[in-house]
Amino acid sequence: MLATGTFLDMLKYSEIKPIFKKGDKTQFENYRPISLLPVFSKIFEKVLYKRLYNHLSINNILVTEQFGFRCNTSTDMAIYTLINSILSSLNTKSLVGGLFCDLRKAFDCVDHNILLSKMKFYGSTGKLMESYLRQRYQGLVLNNTLSTWKEVQYGVPQGSILGPLLFLIYINDLSKCVIDKSIPILFADDTSFILTSYDDSNLRHKANEVFNIINNWFHSNSLMLN
Repeated sequence: MLATGTFLDMLKYSEIKPIFKKGDKTQFENYRPISLLPVFSKIFEKVLYKRLYNHLSINNILVTEQFGFRCNTSTDMAIYTLINSILSSLNTKSLVGGLFCDLRKAFDCVDHNILLSKMKFYGSTGKLMESYLRQRYQGLVLNNTLSTWKEVQYGVPQGSILGPLLFLIYINDLSKCVIDKSIPILFADDTSFILTSYDDSNLRHKANEVFNIINNWFHSNSLMLN
């Protein structure tokens, strides 16, 4: 696969098993879909993950504002950065505002063409990654019965080793759009923006400006706010 740049088709089939969460069992939204991929696929993905992550790390490609799915980062570090940004601003008698964004099914909405173009920009794409993303199929398993296979045309592969890292690449340039106007703090698809100003009207103006910028970014990248 490494030599030919082809990810085997038989490794691109995932079985989806719905796990009941709570509420009315007749409602689809009360089930969590669990994606099961072939074991050998995950073994090979670990090889790809290590190579891709090394490339991103050596070249300092992932922004420092991103705390999700990375070595030596955690939710604690993200929370500390958030709180410290607020307290530091309050200590200088500044007003503080925050934008907290909740994305709708972010991992499922990733556009493959946009992702591949971003990977090319960061120098980490090739035939193999395109082959890995394209022509993937999933089927629903219910009461030990498998549905017909349907092609998955969007999103990073659920339940995969590479999926979270590919999403970090996809959302990597978001913080750069507003780094001069706010303090971005990201944990995968959970995004927060802290804004400061000594003037109330200016703070409101900055908040609206930053929101418009990030909302346009989400639309341009096929992501939607809840």
